[in-house]
Amino acid sequence: MSDASELLHLVIGSEDGAISWWQMSIRGALIFAVGVLAVRVAASRAFGKWTPLDIIFAVIVGSNLSRAMTGSAPFMPTLIASLVLVAIHAVLALASARWGWLSFLVKGGRVQLVRNGEPDTAAMRKAGVGEGDLNMALRTQGHADLSGVRSAFLERNGDMTFITDDDG
Repeated sequence: MSDASELLHLVIGSEDGAISWWQMSIRGALIFAVGVLAVRVAASRAFGKWTPLDIIFAVIVGSNLSRAMTGSAPFMPTLIASLVLVAIHAVLALASARWGWLSFLVKGGRVQLVRNGEPDTAAMRKAGVGEGDLNMALRTQGHADLSGVRSAFLERNGDMTFITDDDG
């Protein structure tokens, strides 16, 4: 074992999971730094409006980082794997911006919930949106009801948008 590896194990503990409170604290600080780096690299892609790609990314990276902190997984390989996931997420986000088919594949698409002022109950049911959900979104955006609403969409980030008769 090299001197650097021995020093690392002295500071963060061994890979067998037997670590002290202060070694876990050091791991926590290092994990926090890696987490901040991940948020900075992923920026609003993962932590603004969440798409399926962003949710999976956050869950897996969070799980990896917690395992590295508690010592239930080898520290350096787990950190490296987390950073690889950050890079994959960034590449997929950039590629999705370029190719629509990939964007639809990894992020999903919008669903039209209202057509010509009438709710599309089949589309609503398929998207898991109830009448109460639609009404709440209407009120949130300043509409009392569907009168004056031409179209409504469930966007891929979970927001509902409304096109009114006034929108031209």
